[in-house]
Amino acid sequence: MPLVRSFLFTVAFYLVTVALLIGGLPLLVSRRSVIWLAQTWGRIVLRLLHAIVGLRVEFRGLEHRPAGGVLVAAKHQSALETLALVTVLDDFTYILKRELMWLPLFGWYLARSEMVAIDRSKGSRALALMNEEAAAAMADGRRLIIFPEGTRRAVGAPPAYKFGVAHMYDRLGVPCLPVALNTGVFWGRRRLTYRPGTAVIEFLPVIPPGLPRETFLPTLQERIETASDALVREADPRAAATTIRAAQD
Repeated sequence: MPLVRSFLFTVAFYLVTVALLIGGLPLLVSRRSVIWLAQTWGRIVLRLLHAIVGLRVEFRGLEHRPAGGVLVAAKHQSALETLALVTVLDDFTYILKRELMWLPLFGWYLARSEMVAIDRSKGSRALALMNEEAAAAMADGRRLIIFPEGTRRAVGAPPAYKFGVAHMYDRLGVPCLPVALNTGVFWGRRRLTYRPGTAVIEFLPVIPPGLPRETFLPTLQERIETASDALVREADPRAAATTIRAAQD
């Protein structure tokens, strides 16, 4: 039965996504309308996930979201948080790899919504370009979302935080909102099977601007990892971290 539910959700997910990509083409006239469409897409997918799979998303710590521009640094375990975060963060901008901009139709929406795309082939120049675009987004008061580890990490895998988030924090001079989660327990990073239950995404207290980069990065990592580990234990207290990690690989 879980496999059947996972299959049905996968089919529904792609049908809804394609329908919105095609039906939403007139909304490409403005960035704001594309952001609205993305938030609508996220809400529909979360409802389908709950209705078909029995997996719901609980948000905690929403009161920690500051007004105005903020750097949102989130743990990344699955595709679920990519969808879910946009439903509770207004006027968001993702930092993402440039290759996503080449996807048919989907890339048009990313470009129109002014996401910050990283060209990894440019090396150190990519970091400078990312900071320039991020600064422009922050000047508009946006919620700039970054995954500090750069890619999805399996539950239980050692953290692999990149120094780019510290460069950005220092360059932008804005608060950083850490985000912990346990989504990988329910939605594997390389699997199309989903577990019922309650996945938690938790906004932690803001890290104020002004910390030295060498202090900020370990502080960010410690806060996110400690809270995420606690959420994983809450979601599956019977399983050891190595067991959960093996199930996700």
